[in-house]
Amino acid sequence: MRRFKEWFSIQLAKHPARVVLLAILLFNVVFFISAALVIKNLALNGTEEMSLFEAAFYTITMILDAGCIQFVVADIGESGIAIAVVCLVIVLIGMVSFTGAVIGYVTNYISNFIENSNSGMRRLRISYHLVILNWNTRASEIINDLLYCRKRQKVVVLVGGRKKEIQKEIEERITDTIHRENSALLLRCRKLGLRKYFVYFREKLHNNLTVILREGDVFSAKQLHDISIERARSVVILGNDVNNSICQYGNRERIEENGRGNAQTVKTLMQVSDITGAEYSLDNQKIIVEISDDWTWELVQRIISYKQVQGKCNIVPVRVNQVLGQILSQFSLMPELNLVYKELFSNKGATFFVEEKKVSDESGYITEYLKNHRSAIPLTTLNSGDKDYFVYAAGNEKDIQKTYERTETGFTVKLNRNYWIEKKNVIILGHNSKSKDIMQGFCAFRDEWNYKDGEDEILNIIVIDDEQSLEKMNYYREYPFVTETVSATVYDEARICSTIERFVDANEDDTSILILSDDSALTENIDAKALANLVYVQDIISAKKSRDSNFDVESIDVIVEILDPKHHDIVSSYSVDNVVISNRYISKMITQIGEKEAIFDFYTDILTYDTEDADAYESKEVYTKKVSAFFEKIPGECTEEELIRAVWNASVDPSIPKEKQNPTVVLGYVKPGGRITLFEGDRTVRKVRLEKNDKIIVFTNH
Repeated sequence: MRRFKEWFSIQLAKHPARVVLLAILLFNVVFFISAALVIKNLALNGTEEMSLFEAAFYTITMILDAGCIQFVVADIGESGIAIAVVCLVIVLIGMVSFTGAVIGYVTNYISNFIENSNSGMRRLRISYHLVILNWNTRASEIINDLLYCRKRQKVVVLVGGRKKEIQKEIEERITDTIHRENSALLLRCRKLGLRKYFVYFREKLHNNLTVILREGDVFSAKQLHDISIERARSVVILGNDVNNSICQYGNRERIEENGRGNAQTVKTLMQVSDITGAEYSLDNQKIIVEISDDWTWELVQRIISYKQVQGKCNIVPVRVNQVLGQILSQFSLMPELNLVYKELFSNKGATFFVEEKKVSDESGYITEYLKNHRSAIPLTTLNSGDKDYFVYAAGNEKDIQKTYERTETGFTVKLNRNYWIEKKNVIILGHNSKSKDIMQGFCAFRDEWNYKDGEDEILNIIVIDDEQSLEKMNYYREYPFVTETVSATVYDEARICSTIERFVDANEDDTSILILSDDSALTENIDAKALANLVYVQDIISAKKSRDSNFDVESIDVIVEILDPKHHDIVSSYSVDNVVISNRYISKMITQIGEKEAIFDFYTDILTYDTEDADAYESKEVYTKKVSAFFEKIPGECTEEELIRAVWNASVDPSIPKEKQNPTVVLGYVKPGGRITLFEGDRTVRKVRLEKNDKIIVFTNH
């Protein structure tokens, strides 16, 4: 009954007109059959051979033409006044039900019913769904990433306005993803011969989402109850975008207001936590809150202390700018991580999973696990709240439990115990609201990896930006690794290009160019400056290549941040693989946190380096390291399984001093040109042949 109510509630919310039409048809069918049965039974004295079909025909005839009643009564036989009365009643009911007054009344009722259903005034009886409150540029990405989940997903969105516009955005985003993924799959399947159609239809991406969009007040307790928020598995409270399309002055006021704090987020969280923390709500509900400023963060922490009920209402605050700043700084240092995280942070392909498990000896557990598990990669222990978890990388959650015959391998490798990351040269073009957080990400990396002799800096960064933005950041004077700041607007092409060329020529090591998109720009100008700067950079690379045919274009890594996914194809057409749709990473994280809350603590760890005064390397991160520097001798051809176990065993070799042991798990490798391979499935099937220009993807503490 609960499932039927849920199904009926969803149909009412999405297709109210269809439900009303079916109800009308059902009523008429029941009425005709009931009337026919009565006539058939009453007519037995006069017409013994009358069938139910004939009785139904008489019923319909009388309703459509009331004048036929005398012939009907005569045909079926006069058996007293009863048959005449029944026929008159049937005619009267039929006439009344089809008269203009009743039709008008029913029409008016139907119109009001449909209007109420479309406006969200009717209660939605649904369970274990995802609720999204408010809307911003990340919301459609959250919904879109759910397409890759194995099970059907139910999503309810409550917004304050722009319903038709948001509905169109969701539909376009989902349609585009399904088309793109299935086209790419079909292209891959063409290489499989007769198997291609079987593989295509088995792995084809389908729309497994039920998305219900409602317009209303996110602060209203009634409207929150109407979307069954007390029975939702997760609730996502989104922050507001600072950009809008009103005017430049209104935009500035909004930026200043959001910089001080977001009272709407606090108010919404108070209302939601009050409902989800009640006795009648589901257990272990997750509330994910986007936060972009210190004031909101402090108030949310207080709300958590007051309202969070263990095992009932679990509040997970996500500092959007801080996370994105850490991600963008890591991509500048190791550009390949963008492609790695695109998959690992999503529900598509290899990804992270957590299993509730207490492990006392992490190193010993991983060593034993690798001996008879070949479909999942064990990573680390994790404590979240009062529970212990273990984190794995796998293509499917079921792969964690898959066991194989216990084996030993004789394949070994030799690691460079004195490995150190090479000097990093970075050019930052532009700014956004995350600039300070990006610099903090660089500071964290420097604290762990800066050269110990103090004679040189591991980071060499210059910033090219407009005068006003440089002044706001105090010309980056507090960051010793920022060696130069250059004042230039997007229209100063000559100054920008000459600065970039001078910097690239002055440094022998590779250079990363991080092009930031201004998230405070008006909506119509979003990504405009970033795209203009991209043209300048590509012109420089093309000019260098034309002057010197031996110039290595991969010595300059271009990382372009864009905010609008629609601009992805534009950037990709300039042969830039490292397109960072920054909002998409937050969306992917939020989607996964909604499924498995503990994963957020894991994300926090891998995005944070050890502090300068740390006694040991405790925090673990994902790195891409040059094969020629990581190994003392490049390994020969082997299976993925052999490589993972050999690197792990070498990194925890008990004969090596403890301070030289950096437990390392291999996740995959990168070939020149940015071709990424992440390990998933049975790792004994595929071979690996590493070369000196390759990079290995590892999860380690240093």
